[in-house]
Amino acid sequence: MFNVEDCDIVELPIVHSEKGNITVLENGAGIPFDIRRIYYLYDIPTGAGRGGHSHYRLQQFVVAVGGSFTFLLDDGTREKEVFLNRPDKALLIKPGIWREIKDFSGGSICLVLASLKYSEDDYIRDYGDFLDFRRNG
Repeated sequence: MFNVEDCDIVELPIVHSEKGNITVLENGAGIPFDIRRIYYLYDIPTGAGRGGHSHYRLQQFVVAVGGSFTFLLDDGTREKEVFLNRPDKALLIKPGIWREIKDFSGGSICLVLASLKYSEDDYIRDYGDFLDFRRNG
C-alpha cells in the first residue's frame, strides 16, 4: 500500500519560445499511467475546499494551470502538504491516499488527469472507512 512519500512533485517538460511556453502531457511520456479521464476545478469560492476522499485504485496527476492551491495528503499515519502554483509541475497522487484541497487563490484552475474513468465504487468518502481500509487493506 502506498504512503504519502510515494506522492511527489513531477517536473513537466517546458518548450521555451519567445512567443511563450508550452508543456505537453501525453500517454506514455512522463505520466506513469494511461489517461482515462481529464477534468478541472475552477471558480472555487474563497475559503471553500474540495476533495475529502480517497480512491481504491485511481491515480491522479494534478497541475495548477492557473493560480494556486494546497493539497493535504494523508495515508492514515502521516500527512503531507503540497503547494501547487506552477503549470510546469504536477503532483502524482497514488491510490489509497486521502486528499483534501484548500487555499485556492482567485482564478485558480486545478487540472486533473486520472488513470480511470469515473466510478463511484472506487471512492472512499468517509474518513473512518478510509482508516479501516488502511488498517485492513
